Amino acid sequence: MEQFEIIVPTLFGLESFVSREVRRLGLETTSVEDGRVTFKGGWRDVCRANINIRTGERVLIKTAEFTAKSFDELFEKTKAVDWERWLPKDCAFPVKGHCLKSQLASGRDCQAIIKKAVADRLSQKYGIEWLPEDGALYQLQFSIIKDRVTLMIDTSGEPLHKRGYRRVSNLAPLRETIAAAMVTMSYWKFEYPLCDPFCGSGTIPIEAAMFKRNIAPGLNRSFACDSFEQITSAMREAAYDEAKSFERNTPLDITAIDIDSSTVEIAKENARLAGVDDAVKPIVGDAVKFMSDKPYGTIICNPPYGERLGTEKESRELYKKIGKSFSKLDKWSYYILTSCEDFEDLFGRKASKKRKIYNGMLKCNIYQYFGERPPKM
Repeated sequence: MEQFEIIVPTLFGLESFVSREVRRLGLETTSVEDGRVTFKGGWRDVCRANINIRTGERVLIKTAEFTAKSFDELFEKTKAVDWERWLPKDCAFPVKGHCLKSQLASGRDCQAIIKKAVADRLSQKYGIEWLPEDGALYQLQFSIIKDRVTLMIDTSGEPLHKRGYRRVSNLAPLRETIAAAMVTMSYWKFEYPLCDPFCGSGTIPIEAAMFKRNIAPGLNRSFACDSFEQITSAMREAAYDEAKSFERNTPLDITAIDIDSSTVEIAKENARLAGVDDAVKPIVGDAVKFMSDKPYGTIICNPPYGERLGTEKESRELYKKIGKSFSKLDKWSYYILTSCEDFEDLFGRKASKKRKIYNGMLKCNIYQYFGERPPKM
């Protein structure tokens, strides 16, 4: 079976989650770097990775890696790549990418040079002067970091965090990949309740239900590679069947709370589209007043901060209030995502552990408060 290197870009701080997911697919990572995880696999594994990976952003095939310090060098080394191995003669192959800390600083110029080099190679190998580009889309990507060029083919199309269930969302929704990471890192046991008292469009509760039921995040969407000539219908069907075989109808007690009734309706619809509306119960409520008669449970949430709430002063007051409210659930565990640097002081308690991640360019921390270990049921 043909093997090649596959790259999964990640948000900074989520690399270890993607690495574990790759290993759970029976694949071995070859490198874990800031913002990317690389492993070896074949075309079947491209399908499997797109369907199953929860915490990565895309699945990219690495076609080449080399050093280039001039435009001539970039052109010649790109043209030397065996593009005919990857690209059919009729495919569309737009190019996009970025440069960072490199002598080749113009992303637009690099984009044009890579495009011309690939076109020259394909024209020569296929024996045609004009490439129609009216076939399947093979989006080429490049990154040039410290003069090191990586050339890739995007197999995902839309980013992996777009699962297909969130047709409508509220202001500044949490990215699904971060929600999945928060659920994965938590010690939440499905026998006990989980609550998100700031649920918004329901991302955390929905990701929690999908994770505990082993529902693959990519089952209800399509991918760019679906139209690749290297991907057969048998490969796609096998990958979908494998993912479906892991599902389990685990009973779950998940509550999604938001103070805005229209937002709760959005969460209900998203849970329905995700197929977990029997597990996720969106209700209107005030996070500050949240209580439970269950002695053990888990809170995972992304409380509003700054513009999401109105003013920084309001959000700081909110953190103080939920600190008092959550402290009454003394055996519960909490996992709270925020960019507020002095959250612990406002919340009134030092976290058991905290993990730094980047939500885009925004530095955040996941503050983890471990409650008493619940008894086995």
